[in-house]
Amino acid sequence: MSGSNGDQTSSAMAKAKLDSFKNWSISTYKCTRQMVQEKLGKASRTVDLQLEAQIEVLRDTQRKYAHILKLTRALTNQFYLVVQTQRSLGDAFGELSQKSPELQEEFTYNAETQKSLCLNGETLLSALNFFTSSVSTLCNKTMEDTLLTVKLYESARIEYDAYRADMEHLSLAPKDAQTQARLHEARQKYETQKEKFDKLRQDVSVKLRFLDENKVKVMHKQLLLFHNAVAAYFSGNQQALQATLKQFNIKPKAPSEMQPSFLEKQ
Repeated sequence: MSGSNGDQTSSAMAKAKLDSFKNWSISTYKCTRQMVQEKLGKASRTVDLQLEAQIEVLRDTQRKYAHILKLTRALTNQFYLVVQTQRSLGDAFGELSQKSPELQEEFTYNAETQKSLCLNGETLLSALNFFTSSVSTLCNKTMEDTLLTVKLYESARIEYDAYRADMEHLSLAPKDAQTQARLHEARQKYETQKEKFDKLRQDVSVKLRFLDENKVKVMHKQLLLFHNAVAAYFSGNQQALQATLKQFNIKPKAPSEMQPSFLEKQ
């Protein structure tokens, strides 16, 4: 008896897998047909003009933020090299001040100047690294998460339109018993897809609204940080530079931690 039960269980599992594969194949075929017919202009598609405009704005915003991120990473990498050169130059001036009595004063104040610039540069690097990290999170995680939901919504839209087209086609066919049964099944699948599609449309709408609010909040802080830190550094205002890091709760990194990571160099 146990062997018989085992065979029945295996048979039921095999049938379930077969049915699942069959349903997936049918759905894939319908969606592929729908996409091809849309491109050929032979099928209509459901369009939410307001939502699609918002999605396009998001994609454009992500591209522009990615460009800003690329530029600020390049600036950070190049400025890191400047700070390293200033450190080496300050050490060289300091060494020569000990070995050149006739120019000791000149070498000394040049060494001190380079070391002061190096210290301020390390502070600015901490601000730049914080800025790039925050923008990277916004662009590559927060925005990307919303765009992932958009992709699910767009796939659901194709499925919805594919089953809608099936139902509309069957509703125009002769009303025999077989067609009526197929129409009933098509209507049930259409309702299921409509529910899925409507839910994802609502999810996208909500995520877009929250993303916009979050983007404004994050970038208001980061742009203020970037402006204040850069302005303070290039005006030589060390106190304002330190105050900027304190204002945004940024802990200055040690020189050994300043070098950008592999990912930041990309």
